[in-house]
Amino acid sequence: MADLILHHFAGSPFSEKVRLMLGYKQLAWKSVTVPSILPKPDVLALTGGYRRTPFLQIGADIYCDTALIAQVLERLQSSPSLYPQQGRALASILAQWADDALFWAAVTYNRGASAELPPAVFEDRRAMGFDVDWWRPDDAAPAYRAYVQRLSEMLSDQPYLLGQQPCLADFSAYHALWLVHLRQGATVQVPPQATALRGWLGRMQSIGHGHAAPLDAAHAIAIAADSQPAALGCNLLDDGEFRDEHGLAPGSRVAISAQSFGREPTEGELVAATPQHYSLRRVDPRAGLLHVHFPRIGYVLKQL
Repeated sequence: MADLILHHFAGSPFSEKVRLMLGYKQLAWKSVTVPSILPKPDVLALTGGYRRTPFLQIGADIYCDTALIAQVLERLQSSPSLYPQQGRALASILAQWADDALFWAAVTYNRGASAELPPAVFEDRRAMGFDVDWWRPDDAAPAYRAYVQRLSEMLSDQPYLLGQQPCLADFSAYHALWLVHLRQGATVQVPPQATALRGWLGRMQSIGHGHAAPLDAAHAIAIAADSQPAALGCNLLDDGEFRDEHGLAPGSRVAISAQSFGREPTEGELVAATPQHYSLRRVDPRAGLLHVHFPRIGYVLKQL
């Protein structure tokens, strides 16, 4: 198995989610620090357009979105599991809620409770759809506090959200709260009635990031160029029978983009479409032949 290479930056909440999952599984990984704003030429050489952070590289296979990365890590090392034996579907549904509703409430709450983003960062995020006018700070703050209270109630008689061990739901909820309470050494302040949350935050934080070694982006691109994508059925995804939902055959030229935030498309040849994910074949002048993988949920497929 080629090295796990995580492309991320320190202040990225979704990167913190993956760093902790790597730590939970005690996996060794290479750390490539990416710019927080455009230009990102090394990122785009590997992803073809997708610029959300983080993404995972294994040789010439590029895995986008933390929900898909979690599946890859689980296939790579099943123990300790990110999915409880009883409640796997519930863990995935709760994780999806945390990555969406809880995260955006936390983002809006955090902006209202702290200084505005630097102008260059704000303009970059606005281009990605960051300034969607769907929640005012005065509405986000009580919603965020209500979410925190509900999470605390789930932790009132157990150490983690769904039982005695952390699962995908914990990592997804944690990274949103990390943005508000723990990022850059912020003082942990939770509502008085949500005291169970304080201990959970500490337990999650103590998991750590596993065994990371730095790697520069040029070396990561060279690794991709010297590799071949794993054959379908032999990678870390469930490449089952091709399931067409768009009137497209394997080999069709398509573009895949996020449904909401960060809609920059990745174009390529559709080589896999399963109930859970898509895979595109693309060629980059620097990185060579690549397979770029996306989850189905949260992404839009269009024929070119």
